[in-house]
Amino acid sequence: MHARHLELIDFRSYEKLTIELEAGPSVFVGPNGQGKTNLLEALGYVATLGSHRVAADAPLVRSGAERAIVRSTVVNDARELLVELEIVPGKANRARLNRAPATRPRDILGALRMVLFAPEDLSLVRGDPAERRRFLDELLVARQPRYAGVRSDYERVVKQRNALLRTAYLSRKTGAGSRDLSTLDVWDNHLAQHGAELLAGRLELAAELRAPMSRAYEAVSQGKGHADMAYSSSLGDDLPAANRSLLTAQLLEALAQARTQEIERGVTLVGPHRDELKLTLGDLPVKGYASHGESWSYALAMRLASFDLLRAGGIEPILALDDVFAELDTGRRERLAELVSTAEQTLVTCAVAGDVPAALQGARYDVHEGEVRRVL
Repeated sequence: MHARHLELIDFRSYEKLTIELEAGPSVFVGPNGQGKTNLLEALGYVATLGSHRVAADAPLVRSGAERAIVRSTVVNDARELLVELEIVPGKANRARLNRAPATRPRDILGALRMVLFAPEDLSLVRGDPAERRRFLDELLVARQPRYAGVRSDYERVVKQRNALLRTAYLSRKTGAGSRDLSTLDVWDNHLAQHGAELLAGRLELAAELRAPMSRAYEAVSQGKGHADMAYSSSLGDDLPAANRSLLTAQLLEALAQARTQEIERGVTLVGPHRDELKLTLGDLPVKGYASHGESWSYALAMRLASFDLLRAGGIEPILALDDVFAELDTGRRERLAELVSTAEQTLVTCAVAGDVPAALQGARYDVHEGEVRRVL
């Protein structure tokens, strides 16, 4: 898979931009703040319907514009697919596939698959558990787009259940009396059903990621330490990963046991939204113990493992490396270039062209003041 064409209208710093791309490595060179990352962010948005830099859509729309347009032609097995997204902050986004309207934006997921590694990925290692849950969920969706619906349904149920619990909590606090919580059983059933599906997917994915992530860390760090990961659930660590019905029953039981505490605190305390992906290096947790270089290598290994899993599924994802090489020493640069040199399409951004190893020096684009010009 590779992106052959990218068109942006009022996306970030670009009022209007059209560029042609090709398979193999492409390097975008320019000073910081010129719009290099915006190009990768646009393709990443097509792949995930989200930005790796911001949580809301508003910053993606150029100042003064009402909406942004991203169009990309994706080539997969010699077949072309035109993907179009209209991003409208505060309103529902719209999507089209080969110019035909999609029922929902998430219906385009899977049309473009991409693994993006960026400086923000240090939060995978150093950030809170929500960052690692997001990593797993986005990879789940990239492999099996149906999980976008599972994830959305689960998040909706947690939001509704939290609202009910919060209202009851505030009523007691303000002396307004107790609220009717009879519908809590209904929300428990919904949470258990959707939560079991999401939890099962995460458990299976975490198990599949362990070996390729460990190999990737060993390759990037040149054998300096053993990296490992383990999924930690609010239900415990010994779970029947493939058995959705048992997971549903366990979630219902845990919700029943936690109900009194949840009512007292006004929040849902059980479910995949409370889980963690534990990362270790040797016998120690990565967070709080790993050096900057080890943390950077670990985050990179997680992305490389994601790339390997997607590739093993039969569809070659695009690999994007955003300002990565400036953070790596010469040895790590060369090892990373060797690991990714066989990707069908690799998109690299950098401020200094010399930072990119020769193995990834393919097509070159200069990026300056909102213009992207191919020079090689």
